[in-house]
Amino acid sequence: MIYRLPLLRAAALAPPDMPALRGQRALRIYAIQELTRTSPPRVRAFDPAMDANLTMPLPPCCGLSLERPVIMGILNVTPDSFSDGGRFASQEHAFLQARAMVAAGAGIIDIGGESTRPGAEEVPIAEEIARTAPLIRALRDEGITTPISIDTRKAAVAAAALAAGADIVNDVSALTWDRELAHVVAEAGVPLCVMHAQGTPQTMQKNPQYENVSLDVRDWLEAAIGRAEAAGIARAKLIVDPGIGFGKTLAHNLALLNTLGLAHETGCAILLGASRKRFIGTLSGVEEAGLRMAGSLAVALHGAAQGAQILRVHDVEETRQALALWQALNEADNGVQA
Repeated sequence: MIYRLPLLRAAALAPPDMPALRGQRALRIYAIQELTRTSPPRVRAFDPAMDANLTMPLPPCCGLSLERPVIMGILNVTPDSFSDGGRFASQEHAFLQARAMVAAGAGIIDIGGESTRPGAEEVPIAEEIARTAPLIRALRDEGITTPISIDTRKAAVAAAALAAGADIVNDVSALTWDRELAHVVAEAGVPLCVMHAQGTPQTMQKNPQYENVSLDVRDWLEAAIGRAEAAGIARAKLIVDPGIGFGKTLAHNLALLNTLGLAHETGCAILLGASRKRFIGTLSGVEEAGLRMAGSLAVALHGAAQGAQILRVHDVEETRQALALWQALNEADNGVQA
């Protein structure tokens, strides 16, 4: 099998006839790198006939255009998440944080009631629902219309969140933890994010192994897409996430970040969730997760340059500011008069 990685450059520096990556305003495809499991990578010219699917714009997600990266703000209503555990465990603090994220520029709020950090324990369904569904209902009652994602592996939690007003399901297990979740999503007709992970939160960082991490994850995500489609979820409703930090070493994470664009061939939007993760601390020498904002911004902009359509972050305002500058520097028509 041949895998295609689009090689990209800024639209502002590209010839006007160079094709845009899936309708994105800032990125143009200048060549294609072909990878296989048996031979060295090779680079060839973009072929309008062979590679046309890489230029097809993606449909909006919950009304949000994917021509530019969308910021997904992380709201963990848990006592034990790796970075902000306990800060927003109360409904009042979580509500205020959600409002602040919307004001700061979040296009999506991702609400999670169960930590999936390495070593985290499973939360009972009733407790996870109690942490998330009332918050979602309160935000809707307040008149907040920003799309809300429920970050859960469990069908009952997702169903309660959707009934309360959530719009997206973000499943870190990609429908492998609770098979009923696929039916909940299909019946609701909402977008679903499927993420790659090797093992469970209790086991995933115990010596993860891959034959070729970039290609293995790409194949795994295609299989997850197949599971979702078999359950009646349209590919156009799917978002894929390579699962940075979920069963990966530092080298695995870096390889996946540098080949993030392999997932464009799936025809799904790509979500990158690397904010404040341990590999950023390892490379930067910053031990405390809450102090890794600068490194997180660097990775977010790298993801944007690889064509990631959704960036899942803790630091919404800072990411919005960084993206605004990135877009102005990279888009051919940035609306700024010389």
